[in-house]
Amino acid sequence: MRATFVIRIRIIFAAFLLLATLFIIRLYFVQIVHSEEYTEEAQAQYVASTATTDERGDIFFKDKDGRLVTAATQQSGWRLAILPNEIYASEEVTPDSIFASISSIYPLDEERFYSSAHKTNDPYEDVAFRLTDEEADSIRALNLDGVFLSREKWRYYPAGERAAHALGFVGFQGNEKVGRYGLERYFEDTLVRDKNVLDTNFFAELFSNVRAFVSPDPEDEGELITSIEPTVQKRLEDTLVEIEGEWNTKRLGGIVIDPQTGEIIAMAASPTFNPNEFNTEEDASVFVNPLVEGVYELGSIMKPLTMSAGLDTDAVTADTTYYDAGFVEKSGVRISNYDGEGRGHVSMQEVLNQSLNTGVSFVVDEMGQEEFAEYVKAFELGEETGIDLPNEVKGILGGFESKSDVDYASASFGQGIAVTPIAMVRALSSLANGGHLIQPHLVEEIRYAPGFSKKAWSEVEDQVIQAETAEEITRMLVEVVDSSLLGGAVKQDRYSIAAKTGTAQIASPHGGYYDDRFLHSFFGYFPAHDARFLVFLFALEPQGARYASQTLTEPFMDVTKFLINYYDIPPDR
Repeated sequence: MRATFVIRIRIIFAAFLLLATLFIIRLYFVQIVHSEEYTEEAQAQYVASTATTDERGDIFFKDKDGRLVTAATQQSGWRLAILPNEIYASEEVTPDSIFASISSIYPLDEERFYSSAHKTNDPYEDVAFRLTDEEADSIRALNLDGVFLSREKWRYYPAGERAAHALGFVGFQGNEKVGRYGLERYFEDTLVRDKNVLDTNFFAELFSNVRAFVSPDPEDEGELITSIEPTVQKRLEDTLVEIEGEWNTKRLGGIVIDPQTGEIIAMAASPTFNPNEFNTEEDASVFVNPLVEGVYELGSIMKPLTMSAGLDTDAVTADTTYYDAGFVEKSGVRISNYDGEGRGHVSMQEVLNQSLNTGVSFVVDEMGQEEFAEYVKAFELGEETGIDLPNEVKGILGGFESKSDVDYASASFGQGIAVTPIAMVRALSSLANGGHLIQPHLVEEIRYAPGFSKKAWSEVEDQVIQAETAEEITRMLVEVVDSSLLGGAVKQDRYSIAAKTGTAQIASPHGGYYDDRFLHSFFGYFPAHDARFLVFLFALEPQGARYASQTLTEPFMDVTKFLINYYDIPPDR
């Protein structure tokens, strides 16, 4: 009997303990987790709520020391509206008196105000947005008939244009505010907040948060921690501005990536936009990220991939020689070097040093066209990378389907195949990391409301070339920089840098290629044999220069030197 009594007492005690725990948890969520939301709900008790008060998770940059810097957040304020029917029904106020009273506090748009005031058949007209709490309090104190204030929130990007193509923006799609481009769109389900979160049943909210504690879901509410380093991002963007100013390009892009992990440290494109003012842009194409959503014939930066395939199959070595006549005939088409000149007997090292089209065509012949096609497939130049950005497109490798000699030869030096810059960056990173195909990504971590987080990307360790091959092609590319790039003028005595330029003719929609329109590209990584960073640049139709070595070498070196100093990278020579 006594044992039964003790059991009952323990059950009652446990029940009270559970109840107390539930109340403590509830208090935590009310006073800590949702304190700002409840405060704002209380502020809005005397005004109507609008759809624009929707919550949204923040996005952060991450500096080199691990500190978070806000990239996208919510700001709150007030929306001012007038009720035309009430204005004209009142004997005490007129549109003129209301305009004068409010304008002494907030600069109203006069044309918009009077146009709205004369719409007497409309019950409600917005006339101003994003008023501060102080401005709203001052207007409320006037106690004006027909004047209406409602709480609103909006997306705010503190750095303005910084990383605009990576972040995207939030805009209306129909009657809903949603992410429209960039991370805002790709992670819409993670960033968006339940509009009715404050009306959620206590137990439903409790147990939904317990579920988040135990097993956070990718589509649960969270905030994004990106790998974008804000200072590096600014330096890359400034570099693009300098290139544009000097060469009047049609389009520019750049990426700084960690080739070991796939973390994108900076990503920029030009022309760009300010996501805080996206509605002022007349041409919506400016929002498109050309590094992910565009395909291009990127030219001779393809040559190291072709050469690495030849090395990997033992078809050639750095010392293998061939006879360069300045051109080769393939499928009845003459393929020439950039200058049409022959060099006689030259080695594979000189093929890279002098960027000889005939040399990489020779490599394809030596390894076999089918073998070459298999390596291009392994590098996944015709596939999506799976980067965490929307609208990624696949490369176009149609030449391999035709199995034409000229198409294989052209592909060996980056013509006749069109790939996205991000796919090319992923492939080139394999040369810098021992032969692995990485997963490029912008978001390192998703942090959830209860305080838990999870990694937002998966590691991909496909071995596309042997580690020994990667080491050898790296050695050859270092030699390119040390002895050939601008005549060896950019060689760094204390740092080894592996790099290659690319110059591609622009295809004409009428067939063939323009003689006076080019795409310039450049990639390089350093320290070459234990690479911390890979830098990629491209410029579409620069004016006044034919070769990428003229337009992109100095910008690349500027970014490289900045990264070496900023990250205090020790010398490797």
